[in-house]
Amino acid sequence: MIDFSAVDALTFDCYGTLIDWETGLLRTLGPMVATRGIQVADDRLLETYARHESSLEAGPYVGYKDVLVGSLRGLGAELGFEPTEGEEAAFARSPADWPPFSDSADALARLRERFRLGVITNCDDDLFEESRRRLGADFAWIITAQQARSYKPDAHNFEVAFARITVPRQRIVHVAQSLYHDHVPAKHLGMTTVWVDRRRGRDGFGATPPAEAKPDLVVRDMRELAQMAAG
Repeated sequence: MIDFSAVDALTFDCYGTLIDWETGLLRTLGPMVATRGIQVADDRLLETYARHESSLEAGPYVGYKDVLVGSLRGLGAELGFEPTEGEEAAFARSPADWPPFSDSADALARLRERFRLGVITNCDDDLFEESRRRLGADFAWIITAQQARSYKPDAHNFEVAFARITVPRQRIVHVAQSLYHDHVPAKHLGMTTVWVDRRRGRDGFGATPPAEAKPDLVVRDMRELAQMAAG
């Protein structure tokens, strides 16, 4: 358990935690493979995409739109198709249309009454702004991959956040779904973390590479977190 009375700020991952990126990815990738007669299970599609995305994000920095296009091309090559220019352009903009989880907006509003909130996200500034509008949320701090010029799980993204957040590290809790992108580096840096286990009851890791970490608290969704942390 976490003593939330000793916490002043919560930082969040966005995609997978607040925004349903697996649904967003499948809404775009699913029709691409289906129209070409390719049969592939949703989880395999997500896992294949995750391998290509994480590989690109681990290399020299490029913008997230370029990561999306590169990942799509890699996925297509593996599954036996070549995306069109139109498909690449649509996919590069698709995060702006990914839906929030139904519990995210209300929980953020409730948590904001008690804590200062921040985001540490693997995204471009403009794409995240569209997601922020969908969430209807105001954040005291927004740290994107575009600003950090790197992608989580690189610890640099968290170090950029620490340099901006006017709260001692020990009074910050990081909230995320991805063990690979968030909990592994955050725990390495000594942070307290909450795992929003969005895939509870399902096999595999979906759109995030497999990883192991020991979060301080596990919740099913943002609603449960708000109940525990904000009372």
